[in-house]
Amino acid sequence: MRRVRYYLLLTAGLLTAGHAFATDSWQQIKQEAHGQTVWFNAWGGDPAVNHYLDWVSGEVKRHYAVTLRVVPIADAADSVKRIKSEAAAGRTHNGSIDLLWVNGENFRSLKEANLLRTGWAETLPNWRYVDTQKPVREDFSVPVDGAESPWGSAQLTFIARRSETSAPPTSPEALLRYAQANPGTVTYPRPPDFTATAFLEQLLLALTPDPQLLKQPPDNSTFVAVTAPLWAYLDKLHPWLWRQGKDFPASPARMDTMLAQGTLRLSLTFNPMHARQKMASGELPDDSYSFGFKKGMIGNVHFVAIPANARATAGAQVVANFLLSPEAQLRKSDPTIWGDPSVLDPAKLEPALRATLASRLPQKSPPVLAEPHAAWVSALEQAWLHRYGTY
Repeated sequence: MRRVRYYLLLTAGLLTAGHAFATDSWQQIKQEAHGQTVWFNAWGGDPAVNHYLDWVSGEVKRHYAVTLRVVPIADAADSVKRIKSEAAAGRTHNGSIDLLWVNGENFRSLKEANLLRTGWAETLPNWRYVDTQKPVREDFSVPVDGAESPWGSAQLTFIARRSETSAPPTSPEALLRYAQANPGTVTYPRPPDFTATAFLEQLLLALTPDPQLLKQPPDNSTFVAVTAPLWAYLDKLHPWLWRQGKDFPASPARMDTMLAQGTLRLSLTFNPMHARQKMASGELPDDSYSFGFKKGMIGNVHFVAIPANARATAGAQVVANFLLSPEAQLRKSDPTIWGDPSVLDPAKLEPALRATLASRLPQKSPPVLAEPHAAWVSALEQAWLHRYGTY
């Protein structure tokens, strides 16, 4: 019994010491962040996102004396090029980007080049609230290794209007029939738009005979066979699309406008709460609703990362930690503000917050399908452009 008691006391002591060390380390990070300016490159294609980040800027300034400068970008690939250029020029500690909203393909590119700070994400105090049942430790099948912090959930989602589509298509075959019955009113964005590529991946997952192959980088010897069903499907679908599939909207935002105007019957988004948010803002009609394929729609977690050559690494961690706070996550999940689903586990929150967060999770969503390996993004985009991009 004495040995057991001694062991329990020793374990408790080590845990307490570890907690104290972590607390001391975080206090040091906050002190270092005080007065820093954090340059945050983030997608700026949605006013709701931009307004939310304006609020974040005010909060981190007020609570942590961190100045957050949000740099709106159209494509994270441009930021990746800058980070690589700076590294090649020898800028190892004075980079122009401190925090980056990054997608899986660009994360893989930076991680493979050793251009990201690693091992920090799970040391953030607010990590304790994260729902680790979500894919927060891998990004497009690439291990995260603490190199990026989650801050939102996403799933490919269709949007329709009940006045026009009372029974939505819930499979690729049904979507083809729907397009044939409503010629010129269905389309998808032009790759390499992120949502467009996700749509191609969605179809490939559903149509290829061996979807397990998509968990690995594409193999030159099997690429043609694996993707053949996708191209055969698109060859059938394109003649029935808007402008006969010879032109494509530049973005999902453009599709939303075309849906609201009655030009299209369907829109696409990577946010299952998008329709609710756009109805609240008046940008989509009140009878808009979300749906997906019955067998599932691809989904992921989106992250922020810190470049290895960032100047304000402490400030970037403070901002990433705030983005994970219950306060920030609840506000972000509000459909009247942004409507981006949270990455927190409601069970880990206080009861009063738990009910609010649970009410803002997507309801009746289709199963979430894991995305293909990040290397499939470029491979599919290039193949699509070769086949359909020269009209």
